[in-house]
Amino acid sequence: MSDVPTDLSYASSHEWVNVEGDTATIGISDHAQEELTELVFIELPEVGSQLTAGDPCAVVESVKTASDIYAPVSGQVIEINDALDTEPGTVNEDPYGDGWFFKVRLSNPDEINDLLSDEEYAEQVNT
Repeated sequence: MSDVPTDLSYASSHEWVNVEGDTATIGISDHAQEELTELVFIELPEVGSQLTAGDPCAVVESVKTASDIYAPVSGQVIEINDALDTEPGTVNEDPYGDGWFFKVRLSNPDEINDLLSDEEYAEQVNT
């Protein structure tokens, strides 16, 4: 059973979002990293790029597959987790902490309401 923190919002495509003010920190869920297995490479969006909710914005590669990461919310990328360049396995070890992917300045904060709650996401991945 995957870990699903209660203080985050989730996309059905397995990204999590933590909103503080007008900034959203985004990563992938514990379930996603378990499914992907050992991550070996992560391509993050460029700082300054504009993301649209639902569009692919990053790529993760594991020992078994490559997978797109989708923007759960729209906005401008204001920071990326550079540590993942050299330590992509951090996502496997700490997907909700040091394994975060990038931060976005929200252009449409109401999009958060379109995401899944922790209960809804847990139901999706644990059934």
